[in-house]
Amino acid sequence: MANPENSFYAKAYNPILQAVLVFATAIIFMVFGKIINGLGIMEVGERFPWMTAAAFMLFFALFNAIISLSSKDLNQYWGRSIFSFGGLAIASGLMAWLFSGIEINEAGSYRWIYTVITFGYLVFLSLMGMMKRIVEFAQKEEWNHPRIRKRKKK
Repeated sequence: MANPENSFYAKAYNPILQAVLVFATAIIFMVFGKIINGLGIMEVGERFPWMTAAAFMLFFALFNAIISLSSKDLNQYWGRSIFSFGGLAIASGLMAWLFSGIEINEAGSYRWIYTVITFGYLVFLSLMGMMKRIVEFAQKEEWNHPRIRKRKKK
């Protein structure tokens, strides 16, 4: 029988692994964009790598925040997630710069998109953490026997 600690689902809780997989996928998309543009199949814009980097950062932000609901130690998960997101943002930004030859300041609105995705990620993570704490609190309460109140008779 397979060890549940070594399963893919158990490894999905690791934010560092999530960031590495998302980064690798973003690079694959950037490479395909270069190949498609180089072969003349379709014209790919020069800012395509920045769009790809931003899209995969948003993908990481959404799914990382959702997966945080099932983490055992939320504080440890948050720390690793935030560092993973920062590393993903820097690494994907560097790759977008290498693939496009355009700095983020020259890439139009992608500087603001990066900022919005970063703050959105922090909001997603905070909302999920708050939801998890509310559910844990509700599960600890005893709901089987509500307090019976005496009503005053008129």
